[in-house]
Amino acid sequence: MKTFGLLGKNIDYSFSRGYFKDKFETNKLDCIYTNFDLETIKDFELLKTTSNSLSGLNVTIPYKEAVLPYLDAIDSEALEIGAVNTIKIKNSKLTGYNTDHYGFKNSLKPHLKPHHKKALILGTGGASKAVAFALKSLGIQFDYVSRSQSKTVTYTYESLAINGIEDYQIIINCTPLGTFPDIDTCPAIPYESITSNHLLFDLIYNPAETLFLKNGKSKNATIINGLEMLQLQAEKSWEIWNS
Repeated sequence: MKTFGLLGKNIDYSFSRGYFKDKFETNKLDCIYTNFDLETIKDFELLKTTSNSLSGLNVTIPYKEAVLPYLDAIDSEALEIGAVNTIKIKNSKLTGYNTDHYGFKNSLKPHLKPHHKKALILGTGGASKAVAFALKSLGIQFDYVSRSQSKTVTYTYESLAINGIEDYQIIINCTPLGTFPDIDTCPAIPYESITSNHLLFDLIYNPAETLFLKNGKSKNATIINGLEMLQLQAEKSWEIWNS
């Protein structure tokens, strides 16, 4: 029996476990998928030495970047992104990959229109790096928004409120704000400036319609949640584990 799992923290809610459990049962595969809820990434070293049956892992918040030093090799795309969400384990060798960019790109593409030329990425975590990689491959300019300014962050939420968002037709929420059960929160952007030309993409899938997306919907913007992205990246992970 092959064992797969999810590496993260506070991940009882996780999409991956249910998705792969259903996949294994539907296809009558002799595999199991379990959550590895680690208090700290340092616990990963113990997991590596005690779980000899592991064939692959998904990685979620907050370890997509922190796990890098624990890997034996990193795929070139994941290395460029600077974050890993998939680990293939073969002959005790751990190789890191990133399938988030694949999932995001292919769930976004069907909704793109000619006027969608610039994007705002809300948040600077591991998922945002995969989003940036995908946008770059699509030829879409982007800027980061975060709580504090840095070399890579163009706007803080305060400065964005002053500058407006008229020049950015795509807005992607890569923060956890609005995730169940804290469904009454959302990134503090000037929603009053959103129009029907905007596209709002939330990487969150639970709830299906976050407050961020509801605010966009009220302005007749196109809205997309993260469910299809997750499904696509999960299937890409499965492809990597079995290649």
